[in-house]
Amino acid sequence: MVTSGFSAAAGQPVLKAAALEFAITPGTGGQTASKVGALVRKVEGPLKTTVTLLAAGKTRVCIIASHMNSPKGANISPLIRRTAAEALGAPLENVLLMVSHNHTDFNLVSNHIEAYSALSMKPEDIPAPKLLPAGEDFLKQLAATAKQLPALLQPATVSWAEGNEGRISYNRKGRRADGTSYLIREEDRDLLGVDFNGDMDRQAPIVVLKNARGGVVTAITHFTAHPCTCFHPERPIIFGDWPQVACDHMAEHFSPSKPIAVSFLQGCAGDVNSKGMFRGDADLSKKYGRMLTDSYIAALKDLKRSKRDGLDFATEKVRIPLAPLPAEDVLKAEIAEMEDFIRRATAGDENTLRCIGHNFPRELTPAYRGKLIEMILPWSQWALDLRQKGKADSVDKFLEVDIQVLRIGDVGIVGMPFEPFQGIGRQIRAGSPLPISIPCGYTNLSYGYLTDGANTNPADGEYMSAHYRYSKFRAPYAKPAGDVIAIKALETLRRFAQ
Repeated sequence: MVTSGFSAAAGQPVLKAAALEFAITPGTGGQTASKVGALVRKVEGPLKTTVTLLAAGKTRVCIIASHMNSPKGANISPLIRRTAAEALGAPLENVLLMVSHNHTDFNLVSNHIEAYSALSMKPEDIPAPKLLPAGEDFLKQLAATAKQLPALLQPATVSWAEGNEGRISYNRKGRRADGTSYLIREEDRDLLGVDFNGDMDRQAPIVVLKNARGGVVTAITHFTAHPCTCFHPERPIIFGDWPQVACDHMAEHFSPSKPIAVSFLQGCAGDVNSKGMFRGDADLSKKYGRMLTDSYIAALKDLKRSKRDGLDFATEKVRIPLAPLPAEDVLKAEIAEMEDFIRRATAGDENTLRCIGHNFPRELTPAYRGKLIEMILPWSQWALDLRQKGKADSVDKFLEVDIQVLRIGDVGIVGMPFEPFQGIGRQIRAGSPLPISIPCGYTNLSYGYLTDGANTNPADGEYMSAHYRYSKFRAPYAKPAGDVIAIKALETLRRFAQ
């Protein structure tokens, strides 16, 4: 079968692609995820979203890649995906919402709820989204954008390259001399040496889809790091941070006269930060975006054409093992420590920097530190109540979730509803039978941080490894924890590679 110079293996439909971008620009005063109710102070620029439609034969997959974080909420993500599915006439499960996890965004609904805060709810009990004006604008533009895509589909080849970028991120899980873990903030980086970055993923893949004339239809970029360079929760600004900056530059690079839509997919950034959190600004974010752009452009010199055609897609269920609840005496001690911390933080005590494994930077006010501990106190109270009633064994032994596995030509993409640790992504990359595979967190929903087996340790109490405390309500992970996702993803990728 040959169409406009595009070949496909016997029985394999030709891949087609189309992509468009839209943007929303809210005013100041909008609601954010700030724990102290801080409203948007400054709007540095619009927040952009790319909608990509991929088709091969009867299979259609839509990727909504947004330079935001709030769309993955439990009561807004389903509405966003359903809006796109209806506009495209596609199955809901074939619509993937993949956010950059950009921290400098705003809420689309007034009753935002995270997936990890809704674990004890039945689906029908999750509150319906109360759209804010920005949320209404987002959905209206999403529907209008998606409706245009089927008519824009054109045959596309898939090429890929992998850049290297080690200047803008760092591994944020540290170890003290006594073996305890802690979240490495900027003030901790100051103590660790000149521009500490530690062990972090440096891969910067870029996937380029071209039409019969050799023109770029769209591109998909990827990197691994929390985009929080210009983020401060008590002084919120609106900005797409360095992922959006890089996408804008790449769009102009590929097509200066008529920029194309370029997507960004976030990697397994659970234990990886971009530099500058609580200290940086938009100018630093722009600098990092330019650095990442340069890495992508350098990689294009070794752009490889896929040998495979078409696409494959599957949604797979994975059961992640959970550990028993902590002992009663441990929970009582934790509750007493938290209650004391909250009292002191509320009173403005600056010496509120550590609490049950959490460490806080001085850039956050005591009031904000106290609010963070108020969020995790209910979990220990819930667990203690079960222990005292003899019902600790009644908690779930597994967390069952869906992951998405996609093959575009020679490129594998794995979507996970978590903030996965980079060890999970490394297993997927290393074990994949495809020339390149791209592991992504923050897909459709987020159940919070997911440790790999090596980072699953009851003694690790820092923010990421003990994030179960923010849930309502889930037990801690048990080994091999997130490794089971890598195992299932690799099984599917091996099937697709055949």
